Amino acid sequence: MVEPVEKIWMDGTLVPWADAKVHILTHTLHYGLGVFEGIRCYQADDGTGAVFRLQEHVDRLFESAHIVGLEIPYSREAIFQGCLDTVRANGLKECYIRPLAYMGEGAMGLFGADNPVRVSIAVWRWGTYLGDEGLTRGIRAKVSSYARPGVNISMNRAKVVGHYVNSILAKREVVAAGYDEAILLDPQGYVGEASGENLFYVRKGEIVTPTAGGSMLMGITRDTVLTLASELKIPVRERPVSRDELYVADEIFLTGTAAEVTPVREIDGRTIGTGARGAITNAIQERYFASLRAIPAPKPEWRAPL
Repeated sequence: MVEPVEKIWMDGTLVPWADAKVHILTHTLHYGLGVFEGIRCYQADDGTGAVFRLQEHVDRLFESAHIVGLEIPYSREAIFQGCLDTVRANGLKECYIRPLAYMGEGAMGLFGADNPVRVSIAVWRWGTYLGDEGLTRGIRAKVSSYARPGVNISMNRAKVVGHYVNSILAKREVVAAGYDEAILLDPQGYVGEASGENLFYVRKGEIVTPTAGGSMLMGITRDTVLTLASELKIPVRERPVSRDELYVADEIFLTGTAAEVTPVREIDGRTIGTGARGAITNAIQERYFASLRAIPAPKPEWRAPL
């Protein structure tokens, strides 16, 4: 349950939470063509707040819109500033930030090219997505019967509203079976990603992750982890990954803005490694959370201060 805050940014204006509404004939509500981002603001060890990799998220929002043919009626600078202003207006030092560009009311039917593009930015308090215990003990995952769409079916590089129906179905399927998270394969049967996270596994001291592009979203947390692994001098390979490789991995972890860096202790009823968070996962986690909170900041360019 999202706890209400004071203000939401709607088309350039901060409005009261209860007044941030859309018409029932909002085009994106019916047909799913809209783009969004998930961003986090963290409180650092000195009590100050900063948004993590805000510029990269804003850039991806505009890239997603360009891919699907939406013209966002604001500059990147305005959206960047809007995210900071919305966090500040709500007096938060730590929160989740959701910019959303969507097609408003007007024509119905699939085309809807003349409908106005609206933009909102909402923020809310949000803890650990897959649970505090999941960050330390690890989660249980299951390969879903739902597959990620192929490259010529959906524009997978774009973070599109309608794409997530597939992820919702996969997540509900595995949670109903008693698991925490879904793993989706691509149309060729290789590992794509989890319902909302990218996947990494460790084998004999090397990190392996599915090849960039294809059926998966290019995660900003994924990019962060690749950078941190390089700094830790842990070898990384990007290549197609088969389902059975996961079963014999020494460690597996998922990455995403919401999930952060979450270890996986079991997939499809098979224990992964020792069934506990592994040494490399732990090292990546420590480096990641230091990037978010440590003072001085290891990479100050990754933090947009409030």
